[in-house]
Amino acid sequence: MNNDISNLKNITVLYVEDEKDLREITSSILQSFTKNQFIASNGQEGYNLFLENELEIDLIITDINMPILNGLDMIKKIKDINKKVPIIVTTAFSNKEYLLDAIDIGVDKYVLKPVDISKLLHAMAQSLNYHELKDLYTDALTNLSNKNRLRKDLKKLNYEIMAMIDIDDFIATNDLFGEEIGDKILKEFAHKMRTFFDVDEYLLYRIESDKFAVVPKNQIVIEKFFTICKEFLEKIEGETFLIDENEIDVNITIGIAQGEGPQAYKYTKRIISYARKKCQKIMLYDDSYNIHKSFEENIKWIKQLKQGFKDNLLKAYFQPIVDTRTKEIIKYEALIRYISPEGVEFGPYSFLHIAKKTKMYSNIIKVVLDDSLKLIKEKHKRVSVNISYEDILNEKTTKYIYEFLEKNKQYSSSLEFEILESEEILDFNLVDTFIEKVSLYGCIVGIDDFGAGYSNFHLLSTLAINFIKIDGSLIRNVHESKDLEIIVKTISNIAKEFNIKTVAEFVANEEIYNKVKELNIDLSQGYYFDKPLSYEQID
Repeated sequence: MNNDISNLKNITVLYVEDEKDLREITSSILQSFTKNQFIASNGQEGYNLFLENELEIDLIITDINMPILNGLDMIKKIKDINKKVPIIVTTAFSNKEYLLDAIDIGVDKYVLKPVDISKLLHAMAQSLNYHELKDLYTDALTNLSNKNRLRKDLKKLNYEIMAMIDIDDFIATNDLFGEEIGDKILKEFAHKMRTFFDVDEYLLYRIESDKFAVVPKNQIVIEKFFTICKEFLEKIEGETFLIDENEIDVNITIGIAQGEGPQAYKYTKRIISYARKKCQKIMLYDDSYNIHKSFEENIKWIKQLKQGFKDNLLKAYFQPIVDTRTKEIIKYEALIRYISPEGVEFGPYSFLHIAKKTKMYSNIIKVVLDDSLKLIKEKHKRVSVNISYEDILNEKTTKYIYEFLEKNKQYSSSLEFEILESEEILDFNLVDTFIEKVSLYGCIVGIDDFGAGYSNFHLLSTLAINFIKIDGSLIRNVHESKDLEIIVKTISNIAKEFNIKTVAEFVANEEIYNKVKELNIDLSQGYYFDKPLSYEQID
C-alpha cells in the first residue's frame, strides 16, 4: 500500500467533518500524508473553503450527515462548479439507498465509520489514480489539457500571454451534420493545433465545447505571437476539413491578451467577444477599447433595473400617432422608459438588451400594460403596445396578458399590440393563436418595424393583422431618396390591397411628412408631431 499512497504527499485535501474528535484525529493524520489540508466543520463551511481555494484542492473527503449543509448537498453544489474533482464520503449510514444517492451525484468512493485510516488512505490513492490528471486536467474528446489545467497553469506558472480560439457557429455545424461529426471536427481541429503549434513551445487546451486556448511556454513578443496566431487562422480557414467524406469549412475567431496569470484569461474572453461585435477575425486586447467599461455599464444597469422594478422607476411614455391627412391624434404608442431617482429619463436602448439577457425582460410588458390601462381608463385614449416574438414564445408572459385582458375586458378594445417584425418569427401558428386570443377581447394587432426584418410581405397573407408600421430606416430619408420612395410606395399599395392600414414612423420634419402624405400613408408618428410624453403631459 505504501506505493499506492506515495502520491498523496503532493496533493491538497479538503476535509469536512462535524464530529470534533474525529475531525481532529483524522486531520492530524492527513497532515502526515498530504501536502496541505483545508478543514471544515460543516457542509457550508466546506463549500465556502472550496470556493476560496478551488484551484488548490485536489481531493475532497466529507461526512454526509452534518448541520447547516449536509455532505450530499455540499457535493452537489461543488459538482456544479467542477464535475471532475475526486470526492470520498465517510459515513456511519451503511444502507444502500443513501450510498446510491452519493454515487449518483459523482462520489468516487465511501469509507464507513468508524474510519479505518488505512482504508481511507487507500481509497484516496485509488481515487486519485482513477482521476489523476487524465480526468481532472485532460479533455476526454481531444486529449488536450482542459480548463482546469489552464486555470492552474495560469495561476501557478504565471504565464503572461494567451490566445483564445473560438470556432464560429459551431452550434449550427452540429445542427447541420450531427454531434458525431461535430465531435470529429473538434478532434481534427485539435490535431491541426498540435501540428501547427510546437508542443515544446506552446501549451494547448480545449476549454469549452468550441473554445480552445494557446499559451506560449517561453517569453515572446506579443506582436510576434499575434502574427503566428494569424497564420494559424489563415491555415484553418484556407483548408477544408474532410470528415466522413463531408467537406466542411471551419472559420474561427481569435482573441489575444497579455496579463498576469488569470488576468490574461479574463482579457482574452473580453477581447474575443469584442472582436465578434466588431466583425474582426483576430484582435489583440488593448485597454484603450474600454471593454471593461462595457461590463461595468452592464452590471450597473442590472442593479438599476432590479431596483427600478421595486421602486416603480420604469414607466411607459406615450408617443402620439396621428391621421396623416388631418394630424388628429388617433392613438398613442407605449414606450418604456427608466426614470432615475434624480429624474433623468433613459430610453430602451440604454437597458432593454440587458433586460433581455436577464430574467427581468418579462416585467417590462407588465409595466407597459399597467400604465397603458391607466391612460385608457382615466384619459380615454387608445394605446398600442409593443410585443416581441420572444414574449409570445414565453407562456408565462402570454398567460399574464390573457389574464390582464380578461380582468380589464371593458377597456381591452382600446388596446392594440405591435409585433416586432425585426425579430424572426419561426412559428406562425403560435403567433396566429396569440392574435386570435387577444382579438376575442377586441384588441387589434399590427406589425412593427415592417420592412426591416425577415418575412415582410409574407406576413400580410399569413397573419390576421390590421396595420403595419413601416420601419423608420425606410422613412427617415424617404424625401431625399427615389429608391426609398419606391419601396415605401410599394409597401403602401400592397397593404391597401390587403385592406391593412399603414403607419409611418420617424416622421421628424415637414419634408418627410409631406412625402409620407403624398405616398398615401394612413397614419404617422415622429418628433414632427410630438416626442414620447409622460402620462401627466397628456390632456
